[in-house]
Amino acid sequence: MQDRPGVTLTSDELGVELGERATLVQFSTAFCQPCRATRRTLAEVAAMVEGVGHVEIDAEERLDLVRALGIERTPTVLVLDRAGRIVRRASGQPRKADVIAALGRAV
Repeated sequence: MQDRPGVTLTSDELGVELGERATLVQFSTAFCQPCRATRRTLAEVAAMVEGVGHVEIDAEERLDLVRALGIERTPTVLVLDRAGRIVRRASGQPRKADVIAALGRAV
């Protein structure tokens, strides 16, 4: 996962409330096979770590965010801290251990 300092997302932009401690944001597309596995991984991590939310965004429906954030492929995962600042970013299917480690930087 890469650092992505300085960019902040709000609840209004995401369409959901941010997690109390952190939020996992997943950009997906309908026919993306790795997106399904990523959804399961992120949901499992969010359920394991108190105060962490998970939101999946359809990249085709939110081209505004895709362009603003420079999303080039799916799945792309952003880890936000409690204020909505992007602290980590990764493209492709993440490993659960990497997601947990990235959350350590956010909480």
